[in-house]
Amino acid sequence: MIRQFHANQARLRRHQRLRRSVAGSQVRPRLNVFRSGQHIYAQIIDDTQGVTLAAASSLDEVVRAFKPTAKAAPAAKAKQSKSTEEAATFETEAAPAKGKGAKKGKQQTAQAPASLPKAEKRAHQTPVEQLAAIESNRKVAIAREVGKLLAQRAKEKGVSRVVFDRGGYTYHGRVAALAEGAREVGLEF
Repeated sequence: MIRQFHANQARLRRHQRLRRSVAGSQVRPRLNVFRSGQHIYAQIIDDTQGVTLAAASSLDEVVRAFKPTAKAAPAAKAKQSKSTEEAATFETEAAPAKGKGAKKGKQQTAQAPASLPKAEKRAHQTPVEQLAAIESNRKVAIAREVGKLLAQRAKEKGVSRVVFDRGGYTYHGRVAALAEGAREVGLEF
């Protein structure tokens, strides 16, 4: 019999495993994230009293009115054109003189093997710079705004430090954008 994979049940198992070690208190409440296919929700919860201190979602009127700006990425286009120029100048036309691929009947002069370009290490990027590649995505931009709104509401309630609970989701995309948006306003975690 074939076992079916239930993604939400797997996420809930991961979330329960995470919740064993992450708990909110009055000093450092828990920032919980839930994301659905269309929306993202976040709450700041004090687990000792079982009270939600602040909440924000993509359904809030403030966030619904938000329209992300589409930015052209000139750096990415310049990088792409540079790599195509390098590929055009890279010499791959040196045919082998012996063995497979050697042309029969013609005597070729031995040529020096073409040198391959050296591998370059990418510079270390901050989380905000890593999100720059997907910030043109509408859902990611809205998630960042939800994080900013949640952090503002938390500041009004006097909360400045939280424990981040990613809800069993990977820290990537919308979840990471929400966290970075909250950090931009000044929430510490």
